Amino acid sequence: MAHVPLIPIGHPREHSLDDMSFSREKAALAPLEARINDARKSIHHGWGTKYINRVHEKAKLTARERITQLMDPDTEPFEFGTFVNHGETFGKLQAPGAGVITALIRIEFRWCVVIANDNTVASGAWWPKTPEKIQRAQQVARRLHLPCIYLVDCSGLYLPEQSKTFSGATGAGHIFKMNSLLSAEGIPQLAGVFGDCIAGGGYMPIISDRVYMTEQAYMVIAGAALIKGAKSQKLTSLDIGGPEVHVHASGCADVRVPDDKTLINNLRRDVQRLPSSAADYYRGSSGSMAPIFPPREIAGLIPVDHRQVYEAEEILARLVDQSLFWELLPEVGKEMIVGVGRVGGLYTGFVMNRQGLIADPNSPNLPRPGGILYREGIAKVSAFVRACDSDGIPIMWLQDISGFDIGLEAEAQGLLAYGSNLIYSNSTHHTPFFTCLLRKASGAGYYAMNGRPYDPILQLSTALSRLSVMEGRTLAIASYNTKLNDNFEIMTENPIERAEIEQQMQTVEKRIDADMDPLVAASQMDTDEIINLSDLRRWIEVLVEASYQSISSHRRSKNPRIWSLHDLHTLTRIQP
Repeated sequence: MAHVPLIPIGHPREHSLDDMSFSREKAALAPLEARINDARKSIHHGWGTKYINRVHEKAKLTARERITQLMDPDTEPFEFGTFVNHGETFGKLQAPGAGVITALIRIEFRWCVVIANDNTVASGAWWPKTPEKIQRAQQVARRLHLPCIYLVDCSGLYLPEQSKTFSGATGAGHIFKMNSLLSAEGIPQLAGVFGDCIAGGGYMPIISDRVYMTEQAYMVIAGAALIKGAKSQKLTSLDIGGPEVHVHASGCADVRVPDDKTLINNLRRDVQRLPSSAADYYRGSSGSMAPIFPPREIAGLIPVDHRQVYEAEEILARLVDQSLFWELLPEVGKEMIVGVGRVGGLYTGFVMNRQGLIADPNSPNLPRPGGILYREGIAKVSAFVRACDSDGIPIMWLQDISGFDIGLEAEAQGLLAYGSNLIYSNSTHHTPFFTCLLRKASGAGYYAMNGRPYDPILQLSTALSRLSVMEGRTLAIASYNTKLNDNFEIMTENPIERAEIEQQMQTVEKRIDADMDPLVAASQMDTDEIINLSDLRRWIEVLVEASYQSISSHRRSKNPRIWSLHDLHTLTRIQP
């Protein structure tokens, strides 16, 4: 069967949610997203106007200005890792974004990963988590086979915190191993050196295919301040490792250029020489088409209160082209939706949790709650994942999950084994996986739905995301279970003891709820980026197009005539 049976899904917003409820949810979401967006603006400002002016006084651009000039006109960067180290202090200092900017940007109609030292934050120094953030971006480039571009302006490790950045499996030195792996796999790497490039900062660009230096740039293992006699000889770091040395003597750099703008133009020219994107080839005659229903409506369709439900199909209808979708195996495991739609004209798989009450195949008259993984749903997702992996279809996971089914029946049905089957599928795939935590991301369900420990290429969160083993109140009940009855009520009749236990439970609940803040997860690199709900479609478009950009032995996408999904559909369809 060559035809992909995409059918219309979703309804006009007023059909599924009245105006008053929609406005109420949007109003409740607004301050939560405003808090995230305000933090983002602050991070984008680095150490502030004073330090931006210092950069400009040297006739240099800031890192963000360099990125703006590097990417195609009228496009925007899709930055990830924005909130790394947010809220952390090192002595009296903060390191916004860990002092480095990592983003997906479009250059000459090709998606690239850019890594740029923020020269408004301690002259682009490496702070705790800076190496891990750089390596994360290198991994994105490696797994999608995207060109990786380094905009280097780095004063080396921030030495007072060196013990947190120098050693360990993901210490600063691992950046250079990632440089080597990218090179070994033929992934283009380009480097522009704009200023300070000391110690590890000096090593980072060297393995790149082409290295440019401005007249203000230098690369040194140790700067003039550490070289005996440099002061008396009136040597500067520029004398020791500037473009005169590395372009004309050592050969550690390829080209010297007068200024930032010229260097950026050279990088753009190099990217233009690379093979063009294969995305249009895979689109065929199907161009990108917007959903019938506006993606911005997602911001009012998903309730802020995680205990309230919504229709998952309405969210998908605002993500896929023309609101057309092929749901597979709809008759089993109804707590899960799996299927295929086009995003930006390119086939994309989706796995999503249904909310509300779901029919129970074992007890038709007793529905069970959605947002939980049961045996049939787990098996369905495993089969879908393996088919998409065989067919080369990238998958977007949309999480809103409370966990696995529990209890005597669940254990007797072998839920542990079914869960292991899904974990195996999620651990051994080759096609690109991406994850978004819409609201709840709880317990082992977070793992099974391809959470960060299962290495999605990128994991997104929203202002509503709640990442934890269990909710605060549930954990408080578990912690004080011996003092509660079967209805989870405090057993003691002593009013002083009751008040003390209730206070202790509230303290636990409050602490756990604070830990579930998406900014905490993003600061710790437990999630890659926090996005606005109305931007979800745009992010998926970028990630999917980047997945289809490269044609090489690491990535293949079968034509729909020979999809395994057709076999799965035919063999499991209920016959009349």
